[in-house]
Amino acid sequence: MKRIAFLGMPNTGKSTLFNRLSGSSARVGNWPGITVDLHAVKTFLGGHMAELVDLPGIYDLQGLSEDEKIVQSFINNNKIDLAIVVLCSTQIERQLSLLLQLQKLHIPCVLALNMDDEAKKMGIAIDAVLLEKKLKTPVIKTSAKYGEGMVELLKACTQVINQKVSTPIKKIKPLNASDLISNEKTIQTLIKLTVKYPTKLNDKNTKKLDALFLDPYWGLPIFFFIVFSIFQFIFTLGKPIQDLMTQFFNFFRMDYLEPLFINHHGIFESLLLDGLYLGVTTVAAFVPIIILFFLIMSVVEDSGYFSRAAFLMDTLMEKIGLDGRGFVMMLMGFGCNVPALMGTKIMRTKELRLLTMFVIPFSLCSARLQVFLFIITALFSATYGPLVLFCLYLLSFFTIFISALIFKHQFKNKEPIIIELPPYRFPTMKQIVKRSMIEIKHFLTRATKFIIIGVLLVWALTHFPMDVPIASELTYSGQLGKWLSPIFDPIGINEQLVIALIFGFIAKEIVIGALAVIYGVEGSALAHHLYSNVSQIQAISFMIFTLIYTPCLSTIATLKNESKNLSFVIYSVFWALLLAWVFSFIFYQTSLYFYS
Repeated sequence: MKRIAFLGMPNTGKSTLFNRLSGSSARVGNWPGITVDLHAVKTFLGGHMAELVDLPGIYDLQGLSEDEKIVQSFINNNKIDLAIVVLCSTQIERQLSLLLQLQKLHIPCVLALNMDDEAKKMGIAIDAVLLEKKLKTPVIKTSAKYGEGMVELLKACTQVINQKVSTPIKKIKPLNASDLISNEKTIQTLIKLTVKYPTKLNDKNTKKLDALFLDPYWGLPIFFFIVFSIFQFIFTLGKPIQDLMTQFFNFFRMDYLEPLFINHHGIFESLLLDGLYLGVTTVAAFVPIIILFFLIMSVVEDSGYFSRAAFLMDTLMEKIGLDGRGFVMMLMGFGCNVPALMGTKIMRTKELRLLTMFVIPFSLCSARLQVFLFIITALFSATYGPLVLFCLYLLSFFTIFISALIFKHQFKNKEPIIIELPPYRFPTMKQIVKRSMIEIKHFLTRATKFIIIGVLLVWALTHFPMDVPIASELTYSGQLGKWLSPIFDPIGINEQLVIALIFGFIAKEIVIGALAVIYGVEGSALAHHLYSNVSQIQAISFMIFTLIYTPCLSTIATLKNESKNLSFVIYSVFWALLLAWVFSFIFYQTSLYFYS
């Protein structure tokens, strides 16, 4: 089986090209460092079964970051039959060095000059035929975004892998000064012969937008305004859809499911209807809002704006011991903490990586988001709901900053930021839908796995022993909540909410399903029950605790796997629990003092 590796610098569209050729769903985005694991897909190419491997984005083969070490290790320890080197056509003069380094290792290469559409718009003309002749390597102009040049690229790859290569591949060795000078001279000669730049680059729109978004005074307010606007849009459009979903699930239960058990009342009916169906459908009602969230965020991420946000935040992040790359990882964490933690491989020092991993779990992930959306829509009006959610996001940032500030001296780092500022681009509708579907599939797969187990456990705790009232203080859940009440009473979290928090430790997606099972109602009825029995102050205190306290089991497992340090994981979990209680206590007691 032939092995084909995709290599390129960050933000060249490498993973998008990989998805085009393989039909895979490797995660892609218009900001650096998003591909940090090895994505491999088997396909048939040129009469051979081939394994396509998407490697992390690197700047050269001499780097010291963990993702660059992954690439170095892969090249040194695996037979590579072909390297598809993906370069950005608008930045070819800075990216050809990677190809030259691979050629010196005698690795067969095909050069994909990607983003050719952007180069044309900017008036950059590349003579691919002459460049191919000079490099003695196939050169194909492509646009992974629009699928241009894919047929030609596949033909070139087929020709290369069918050639008999007798020269053995070398191991990566450090470059000396003469090698660097030689490479630079070669690149300058190639650029002079094969690339024509316009007298003035056609990047007026990029400069105008950067002047606004990177403004030292207005940049941050604009960033927070954009985030708030996203929430407002999601609430306005998503709430009616959510209500329709809830009505449908109620109708289906009353008209189709309950009649099936009309003569068979008992524990089995309760398990299926009050346990499994109640919990799962309550969570399922939020799928439309989650879909809206990922659709919008895919546009924002792929547009190139998040790279600007990272660059803008670098000065502030440096003051708390982090950098702009860490901010990018935190933004990833707002989708899911797990890939964000894995993405810290782009950090070039161990200390910076550990500090970034320490604060990422405070990012308001999509699992927490669905909990907040339900509670906010149940207890707050459409006027104040988006404001409450926005404040929770601000608190998420504040928690990250205060934690990094407190612990930065334990994880000292002095390395400057290296981050690409790509051109602004609007992704195609196909890219938006595909990216969103990947995220939604990941969310549903993960949610389903935990929710079914979680709601059944909650049902058991609230229904046993069988000779006591359901969900009463005499059940196992009531006894557990009563035992923990001295800890949670000062922050306004009652015994039922405590049980939901305990199961939220497994996965935050379980929290709403757990509440549905605990209270024995779902959808709008659950929302009304919360409205009648939980005050707005209690609800906000509960959401603050949910935001900050112990992350889900998947996140904890990833922390352990990435840090290779159990004491670090225990310390971070303890700090999160302590901080959650303190923040909830301050809010709840202060609110009681002023509003009681």
